[in-house]
Amino acid sequence: MKILALSGSNTKNSFNEALLKFITNHFADKYDFKFATVKGLPMFKEGVKAPADILALGTEVSNADLVLIGSPEQQHSVTSALSSTLEWLSSAVHPFHNKPVVIVSTSPLPQGAARSQTRLRTILSSPGFSANVFSGDEFMMGTAPKQFDQDGNLVDDGTVKFLDHFFDEVDNWYSEISK
Repeated sequence: MKILALSGSNTKNSFNEALLKFITNHFADKYDFKFATVKGLPMFKEGVKAPADILALGTEVSNADLVLIGSPEQQHSVTSALSSTLEWLSSAVHPFHNKPVVIVSTSPLPQGAARSQTRLRTILSSPGFSANVFSGDEFMMGTAPKQFDQDGNLVDDGTVKFLDHFFDEVDNWYSEISK
């Protein structure tokens, strides 16, 4: 399965980006990952033709079998960088139509960016997207600074075990919707 791992953060040392990179390394033998980020993409401007880098990201979304979004939380919502990117994609190329999407998140706070996931699910179900969002167990990892070692590995065996379980559920879900 080809998975586009999309970081929704524009932060230099993003925990969500670290989580996606851990996932891509941890499951490298199981999936074909491509990494993308919203970092550096232009802010959405209504009525303006989508820039080339937005169109290229839209192609990456279209080419993926599944999109895995690492969604940080700002002000109880998704980041402005992720929101802007999604606005470009929903108005320019619509690559999320019926696209399987899985959301993961982490946060320095204990709730693990739960509100961001809820908000992102709402956005992805809107008419400009109509994405097929995974609704099984949710992966929201709190206390991010304590979860990673210096090399970006998750240090808690229970978290890694749950991540394995989470992706088993994603595999089962994907198999069902791909029939």
